[in-house]
Amino acid sequence: MTGSGEWRGWRAATQAALYGTGGATEGFYRRPEGPAGHFRTSVHASPLFAGAVARLLCRVDEALGRPESLDFVDMAAGRGELVAAVLAALPAGVRSRTRACAVEISDRPEGLTHRIEWLREPPPAVTGLIFANEWLDNVPVEVAEVDSAGVARLVLVREDGTERLGDPVSGAEADWLARWWPSEGEEGLRAEIGLPRDLAWASAVACVGRGLAVAVDYAHTADARPPYGTLTGFRDGREVAPVPDGSCDITAHVALDACARAGAGAAARTHAPHTLPGSSARPATGTRPGSRTIAGPGARTGTRLLTQRAALHSLGLTSARPPLALASTDPAAYVRALASAGAAGELTAPGGLGDFGWLVQPVGIPNPLVVRPGPDAAADPETDPAPPEAG
Repeated sequence: MTGSGEWRGWRAATQAALYGTGGATEGFYRRPEGPAGHFRTSVHASPLFAGAVARLLCRVDEALGRPESLDFVDMAAGRGELVAAVLAALPAGVRSRTRACAVEISDRPEGLTHRIEWLREPPPAVTGLIFANEWLDNVPVEVAEVDSAGVARLVLVREDGTERLGDPVSGAEADWLARWWPSEGEEGLRAEIGLPRDLAWASAVACVGRGLAVAVDYAHTADARPPYGTLTGFRDGREVAPVPDGSCDITAHVALDACARAGAGAAARTHAPHTLPGSSARPATGTRPGSRTIAGPGARTGTRLLTQRAALHSLGLTSARPPLALASTDPAAYVRALASAGAAGELTAPGGLGDFGWLVQPVGIPNPLVVRPGPDAAADPETDPAPPEAG
């Protein structure tokens, strides 16, 4: 059907291709094989990832004072692989208090333990951890391209992937580009307009009454935006052209710094400085004694941007080889430790999964993910200059 179909912006085309129902083609994310049938995330790479998330949830639990009910919400849960593995990895005393929720548009998979709630939207009042692994990169966005006159225009696409330029970018989308991804007017430069992702992430953070929200994704920041964008497709484990016909995943890297600003605003609005009910001496601003007060929609709220490598190292994951002497004293333990080091190495590898971005936003608690200063934690909004405020 070359050249067939209506012209639409990439956002509408991607929405239909990934999540549509009732048409000739079922949306990609509604297909029975699930995401794992086409690409491998950190969740599928090793159970060590779920173990690290479980340790993070335990830190959140401690920061919350071990509440009677502790929430773990897995956004874009796929077939429930991560949430099930995190539950299994928790200490018994924490697991017994944990309410586990999988948020996903597809139907609940057979065989998933009844302990896990299957939801279409996150719960409205989370006390605990919202964890979004490779969710935001699949929130559909518009694509803009600079024309020969130096004007950024929306890119329109047909179902077979054919493109043409549409109207100039305007309104809130133009404001977003000017603030977060300005172009120098060179013909052919492209950008993905991340405003829908900012709004989606802010909505997720707003669901947290007290706790932590974490987004893990392919990412870039304002100091290194890719000049021609990152829109691409995946099918059967291979990168392919992004064709919005439901046959492949369509994804683009995330401007996590923009999401961080939006999430910080949501955290400040939903958890402005106040005293928790019943405890006149316990402030709920997420500050530590001696630290500056955090208030206002644009304030720094303990938000951190760091690499997966830094985050997982902070959570105890190491790719260090076991001592060779162990091979003589306990060969089986040596083999297990060697396999674990290899899996940890894949999850933290430079140029691979280790370069994923982690956006960590606490709400009403100190940030439980403490990372030593270094290049992997350089984009820390607690220490680096804040992104520009909205005009």
